[in-house]
Amino acid sequence: MNKFSKFCLELSTLSDIKPSIFLSPASGYRARCEFGISKSSYTMIEDGKKIYMDKSKIPHHSIQKIMPKFLKYINKSSILKSKLFQINFRSSGSDILATMIYHKKLKDEWSIEAKVIQAKFKNLYIIGRSKNQKIINDKDNLKIICKYKNSSFEILQNDVVFFQPNFYLYSMMISFITDYLKDSKDLLEVYCGCGGFTLPLASKFNKVFATENNRHAVRLLIESIKLNGVANIETARLSDNETALALSNKRIFRRLKNIDLTSYNFSHILVDPPRAGLSIETINLSNQFKNMIYISCNPETFFRDLKIMKREVKSIGLFDQFSNTDHLEVIAILK
Repeated sequence: MNKFSKFCLELSTLSDIKPSIFLSPASGYRARCEFGISKSSYTMIEDGKKIYMDKSKIPHHSIQKIMPKFLKYINKSSILKSKLFQINFRSSGSDILATMIYHKKLKDEWSIEAKVIQAKFKNLYIIGRSKNQKIINDKDNLKIICKYKNSSFEILQNDVVFFQPNFYLYSMMISFITDYLKDSKDLLEVYCGCGGFTLPLASKFNKVFATENNRHAVRLLIESIKLNGVANIETARLSDNETALALSNKRIFRRLKNIDLTSYNFSHILVDPPRAGLSIETINLSNQFKNMIYISCNPETFFRDLKIMKREVKSIGLFDQFSNTDHLEVIAILK
């Protein structure tokens, strides 16, 4: 039984709704990916075994193009190669961030050598990391152009914040949500990250209040709000449980001193939790909202939460974020 059939079978015990399925290309789909470095090769684990390679078909073609040449330059440099154990790539479709992670403290000679290699590529930006250390040679922000229907947004990310990994499905996810938005007034978004959904959805609501616990993500979202000239988004660095406490008036936060929560007329809540799913506090908070948009990277915890909430399923989209794997991304429109 494939992953789609398995999901539909579980869903059939709770709803008669048939999911919409959005497939990904089998290669070149990952806009961010991580590789180990061992024996002068990139490595990844496949079926429990370590695979050695100088290139991969999984990353976006912009990353694929530079991988062999980049590895060759690294292997020629004792400074760059020494104690290197991981390289993470992120692509906007044109610009690429390559974060090189080390088991050693990086010295000035590393930065000089990295700049030499960086200059050999167009639109490549190298970052060095080790314990409690980060070296930026040029820039560490990546600007993503998000296009859906007739809209376009510029969204900033860096090498440590979460962003949707599938280059091709991201805009489809936004379109799926907007197609089912009805009677929208104000939006509460919990786990907003750096604004991957916040910015594109803002035009569909009167106002948006977006919360996120990661300070790097909040900083980038604030910069992206200014970059796009959006005036109806307010954001605060709050965890999911802190957001619930703030909205129930059980705790006052200094981080909210310039935000009047009583001015909002929320019609929708959007949640995009980690694999562990929603906390009980967040589920209790969600009960105050007639409309819920639940984005899940883990069908198991999605079904667990859905059974607790006892909401009516209006529509579900299944997004094949990682082609040829058991992983599924779910977007559910719930009443």
